[in-house]
Amino acid sequence: MVVFAGQGDARRSLSLLWRAEVTAPPRVGPGPRPRLSVDAIVAAAVAIADEEGMAALSMRAVGERLGRTAMALYTHVPGKSELLDLMYDAVHAELPSAYPESEPDDWRAPLTAWAGEVLEFYVRHPWVLQVSQARPVLGPHEYANLDTLVRLLGATGLPARTVRRLVGTLFPLVQGSARTVADARRAAGATGSSDEEWWAARAAALTELVPDFAERFPAVVGLEREGAPEPYPEDGKGKDLPYPEREARETFRVGLGVLLDGIDAARAGQGPTTDTGRP
Repeated sequence: MVVFAGQGDARRSLSLLWRAEVTAPPRVGPGPRPRLSVDAIVAAAVAIADEEGMAALSMRAVGERLGRTAMALYTHVPGKSELLDLMYDAVHAELPSAYPESEPDDWRAPLTAWAGEVLEFYVRHPWVLQVSQARPVLGPHEYANLDTLVRLLGATGLPARTVRRLVGTLFPLVQGSARTVADARRAAGATGSSDEEWWAARAAALTELVPDFAERFPAVVGLEREGAPEPYPEDGKGKDLPYPEREARETFRVGLGVLLDGIDAARAGQGPTTDTGRP
């Protein structure tokens, strides 16, 4: 399920995102009943999405978690569309905006650290991956993460147009890897069968039903034979992870490394440095 951000009233949504206007707290009757706030509503909504997924999110569900009715929330947040924008931006506050100082020309280490942090962020909040990147939320924390990446890429010395395209390349790389990790974690519970059971059943069926598989797809078979992964990572990290997640993380590591190698080549004048693809 893909969700598009920014579907609520533009001025109201941006006012809430940037806290440009303060909503007066609702009246309360006798007793110590706590007052609602935008932050409390957003925190409850994020908790629901983290625990149960985007499909479980509704104003009613958020109200129930806070011990209120859905109507009580509307004084602070106009509707679910605005709430989604607020949730999306709020969780981005978890991402660091600065990285440890490195050697003057060491742009690679901070970029690698940034990509790793963002990967883990998406894995913690997989529902964020359902929010389409076609239309940004335009909130302060989303901008802060973008600003961090632009600064890190700017340290490469590449032209601004190339940096712009690299921003559009790095985010999908990290998001795609995080989506695979998140899916690998929930596949068994969602389908009722383990990865081993799933592959065993289908491998046996393919062997029986497609006896000429190797002849029909020689490149794929050759890759499986010659490029088969090691049973465990060389550095020992992640050896206790399920195979699909381990594979996704290793694919991310290698893919990021190749991309950074390409950036290095572009810096040396050996690759494209403009958005036209011309060197």
